[in-house]
Amino acid sequence: MKEFILASASPRRREILKKAGYNFIIEPSGIEEVKNLSLPFGLIAQKISEDKAKDVYSRRGVTTLAADTIVVFEGEILGKPVSKEENAEFLRRLSGKVNVVYSGYCVIDGGKVFSGFDSARVLFNELDTKLIKAYVEKGYGMDKAGGYGIQDGFPLVKKIDGEYETVVGLPIKKVSEILERLK
Repeated sequence: MKEFILASASPRRREILKKAGYNFIIEPSGIEEVKNLSLPFGLIAQKISEDKAKDVYSRRGVTTLAADTIVVFEGEILGKPVSKEENAEFLRRLSGKVNVVYSGYCVIDGGKVFSGFDSARVLFNELDTKLIKAYVEKGYGMDKAGGYGIQDGFPLVKKIDGEYETVVGLPIKKVSEILERLK
């Protein structure tokens, strides 16, 4: 596969792509993420990833991959927490319950747009106050949708129905299908 641009600053997306054996350069998009709440949740994540990819592709004109992840709990999008207090509140709300993670993706190559999304249901463990405090104090949730990362080494999640990488932020199976066709 030819080298492409990853339009994301996410270290988690970088790690997923490196594990899959891809060579890429990083150039995050500078757009403001606008969530069109009239769309179904999966399409919101897909549209934001398309906007990010188009932004970088318009400047560089080379194959570009972008992604976006949203966490939905009881019909509400939980964004990135703005404070440790909000992060702790997110975790208290998610404790013992199911949330749905939607990861949108977009690849632009030769002006052609290939995009979609994947979703996974995530069942949280019952979280005690001590665990929530320890997680929040580490600061892991502050840069993540929903205020948590499944990969952070804390026993937050009991079960996933769907792909692990989708929860982390990049549905690599679906993205790889596109990238392999573009070889």
